[in-house]
Amino acid sequence: MADVIGRVLIIAGSDSGGGAGVQADIKTVTALGGYAATAITAITVQDTLGVHAVHPIPVALVEAQARVVLDDIGADAIKIGMLGNVDIIRVVANLIDAYPGIPAVIDPVMTAKGGQNLLAVSAVKALASHLIPRAALLTPNAPEASALVDMPIRTTDDLRRAGDALLAMGAKAVLMKGGHIPGLKVTDILLTASGETAFEGPRVDSRHTHGTGCTLASACAAGLAQGLAVEQAVARAWSYTAEAIRRAPGFGAGHGPLDHAWTFRQARAALR
Repeated sequence: MADVIGRVLIIAGSDSGGGAGVQADIKTVTALGGYAATAITAITVQDTLGVHAVHPIPVALVEAQARVVLDDIGADAIKIGMLGNVDIIRVVANLIDAYPGIPAVIDPVMTAKGGQNLLAVSAVKALASHLIPRAALLTPNAPEASALVDMPIRTTDDLRRAGDALLAMGAKAVLMKGGHIPGLKVTDILLTASGETAFEGPRVDSRHTHGTGCTLASACAAGLAQGLAVEQAVARAWSYTAEAIRRAPGFGAGHGPLDHAWTFRQARAALR
């Protein structure tokens, strides 16, 4: 698989601080050997302290960005992050249908790390009905999954129940992220029609976790684009993201970014 580049079209918002959004997505796909192209859905004024403003991109322009990339460069996977509103959700659903055979990794982004809304409340039902059935892999955290299936999620067993509900809604695979579940360990659960795989590790005591969800979803998309099976793609993505959290550089006064480039430094060190 080392010689397979893997093209990923990222449909998401821009983070001026570089820790999340398309900036984190591009870094992640590149660090894992893939090729990243983008369709920007919104420009955010953002740093480690929060989202200070959001400027949505016109829907027609979002669609145009995606179509020119797909028609020229092509894609082996599509990663979907911040969409913002119902109109963009519908356009993205139509894009997925127009390019069958390209798996879509859908990160149902609803709020920023600081708590600011990134998806209109009125758009949650549209995301559930239009995008979940089109997801090759859905990657919700506990609050996002709770909003999508309308049930409280407080435990790992709750994660499983919500994941089963999301599979029943049409997702081909669901990676339930357990970072919001209290405990000394973090457990994420991958659910597919063939069963369950748990990914567990010690909780890192750090405020530098901005963009973790974007990073994990993009790493999964890179793996699928490179021909990995979903279980293999998630396993590699999980390990990559966990190491990026551990190596976070400590930038900013708030929720700082991960170290997306740790793979490059590791490769250089191996050559010495």
